[in-house]
Amino acid sequence: MTDSAQPVPDLGILVLLGYQGFVRQLHDDMATHGFDDLGRSDGVVMRVLSQGSRKVSELAMLLEISPQGAAQVIADMESRGYVVRTPDPGDARARLVELSERGRGAIAAARAFHRRFEVGVARRHGADARDTFRSILNEMAEAAPGGLDKELRALYL
Repeated sequence: MTDSAQPVPDLGILVLLGYQGFVRQLHDDMATHGFDDLGRSDGVVMRVLSQGSRKVSELAMLLEISPQGAAQVIADMESRGYVVRTPDPGDARARLVELSERGRGAIAAARAFHRRFEVGVARRHGADARDTFRSILNEMAEAAPGGLDKELRALYL
């Protein structure tokens, strides 16, 4: 390698940087739709709740944080209007967390961005390249010890 040649970036670093770039684009797009106050965990929580209401303790397990930490995330999301808490019909002591109208709007806007992003990748690089990229990412995700968690697979939807 000559002094003027740039080193080839490590693939793992490119995956990280690519993800960060994707998230920046997503957040920029979400801001244009009025969702400029999203927190780090909001997207994961909203995707889980888009499948139905959950108890805070269930969200804590999925996020791999303490129940107190999950309660703080939910309280913050509730204060910003993304979720609401309702009584659990099966347990008078518990409350369920569900998406509010604003939360449903945010998840719809995020899903629309995801679709546009994929269309753009296919337009720039071809559908075969997009499909190969998806296959590689799926393989990487499933290579984790024990494979991809069944609950996280629901985030694909």
